[in-house]
Amino acid sequence: MPDQSTYVSIARRTWLKGLCALPALSGVAALSAFAQGTPHSLASRFVGGARAWVEGDWLHVGTRAVPDHGSPYFPAGDSRQEAFQGSNPMGHRFHHSPAQIAPHDMVLRIPLKPERAAAVMRTPMGPIGVALNGVPFFNQYAGNGQSLSHEIVSFDQYNGHPTPHGMYHYHAEPAALTKRLGRDALLGFLLDGFPVYGGIENGREVRNADLDECHGHSRATKDFPAGIYHYHTTMQEPYLNGRGFYGQRGQIIRASFDPAEVFCATA
Repeated sequence: MPDQSTYVSIARRTWLKGLCALPALSGVAALSAFAQGTPHSLASRFVGGARAWVEGDWLHVGTRAVPDHGSPYFPAGDSRQEAFQGSNPMGHRFHHSPAQIAPHDMVLRIPLKPERAAAVMRTPMGPIGVALNGVPFFNQYAGNGQSLSHEIVSFDQYNGHPTPHGMYHYHAEPAALTKRLGRDALLGFLLDGFPVYGGIENGREVRNADLDECHGHSRATKDFPAGIYHYHTTMQEPYLNGRGFYGQRGQIIRASFDPAEVFCATA
């Protein structure tokens, strides 16, 4: 398993190349200011704190990476603070990590017409895509490229948790969205533009054996009746993405954080 320095090196080289030398974002007003483009049916699917728009062949998603649902990780006194005890959606007894949710502004530029890449590109640490509610998707690794087996206990009742610097994210099925939309629904997109669906397809549970090395397959879906490659969440590792991006990845073109600092720490 590659160590964290390998992931950080890749993340820093590729992500910083994509960050524009403009003032850092500062809240919803800044995100809204960027949201100028052509209306599109996919852009209208984003909810909560996410703002989405289309420019040319790119879907842009601006987000503060703050969930539109409660969590025990909001600071005490915050109206969104929602206590939790018991087992999380992954079946583990919840262990509260010390981190708290804090906003992290970013704009993701995602291919609107995704294409298969000539070679699979490994996902970096930090955001690898975004859910429809603006919460980032992360890959299947914790810090130092370790398995998430020690992190899963810190997933809250909606299957998310924050990094040590407070970026809330999902490594697995976003339970708040699947509760609202169904486990067979479109849940978001990875940076390569290919959609992410829940763990049910055609009325049956999706298994890892049904998916390829990137944790997806090509099928017709309600949103893409002509067929498209898409990822699925599953209850087993790697949960959301496998060996890397199936397609040619987009970029994070605005960010208020250093991508080298965005990774999970073992709980």
